[in-house]
Amino acid sequence: MRRKPLDKKYKVVGIGNAIVDVLAQEDDSFLEHMGIEKGIMQLVERDRAEVLYGAMDNRKQAPGGSVANTLAGLGRLGFSTAFIGRVHDDALGRFYADAMAEDGTDFVNAPVPGGELPTSRSMIFVSPDGERSMNTYLGISAELGPDDVSEDVAAQAEILFLEGYLYDKPKGKDAFERAAKVCQDAGGKAGIALSDPFCVDRHRDGFKYLVEDRMDYVIGNADEWMSLYQTDDLNAALDRAAKSCPLVVCTHSGEPVRLIAGDTRVEIPVTRVVPVDATGAGDQFAAGFLFGYGQRLDLAVCGEMGVIAAAEVISHVGPRPQTNILASYRARGLA
Repeated sequence: MRRKPLDKKYKVVGIGNAIVDVLAQEDDSFLEHMGIEKGIMQLVERDRAEVLYGAMDNRKQAPGGSVANTLAGLGRLGFSTAFIGRVHDDALGRFYADAMAEDGTDFVNAPVPGGELPTSRSMIFVSPDGERSMNTYLGISAELGPDDVSEDVAAQAEILFLEGYLYDKPKGKDAFERAAKVCQDAGGKAGIALSDPFCVDRHRDGFKYLVEDRMDYVIGNADEWMSLYQTDDLNAALDRAAKSCPLVVCTHSGEPVRLIAGDTRVEIPVTRVVPVDATGAGDQFAAGFLFGYGQRLDLAVCGEMGVIAAAEVISHVGPRPQTNILASYRARGLA
């Protein structure tokens, strides 16, 4: 069922860390030798980032950051998108801004000149089993603050998508909350990705407030939801969130995706596969889901769109789609 959309410039505006992804394929012995914890995202300091960057063989470079990856997927599906982020006026920053524009997303903040920190980058090591181990130097992204949020841009968002990692810095939290308020006051919907269980652990009270009092939708995986409510019972965690959050979305690697909106509960099956590269699976699930949500489609269709987008991105190296996802939706009668 469709409802008439809002008359906004942007279907989706994202706010998050603007990070250049640097990817290389390495085996488990390399990870052990370099002291890299497999399968998670770790924040690293500048010196450590330089060491890891220098150790990467046959590295590939791409614009990244969780929300930015989602926006790229949405742009390729035909949505009008904009990204609120912060990069330095250096080679990586200019590469990032240009690459976002080439993918069809307005990068609304110009690269910052002067003596600022360098552009953020994440060294991602992809294992033979497809797991990715991310080592992220936040750089200038950590300085994103409320002054970087254009009220004109946030007010022109039909949907705002927020990155939970922003809560790691007070200025980022302030930027996040300003953008959400402006969007919602102008009639838009605001939602958050919980980002990872460690991020949830660091900001549990703040995230509970967002889930239970502020957000129109929240996307998280099973570990994130259970971390939020400090329980091993996923059903209990989701039930608690759904009591107050209008739309709760839960992914669960290899297990059905769950979507809960009031009394409506939907499960979307997934096909278990060994990923070539799991980088971006959650980001592209969010893109597919938001593509349906932005058209006011039925909850089951939104979930299925997310599953299809996630399956595509784990079939190749890199966090952004390489095939025509919209054609896949049409082939299944979804679009």
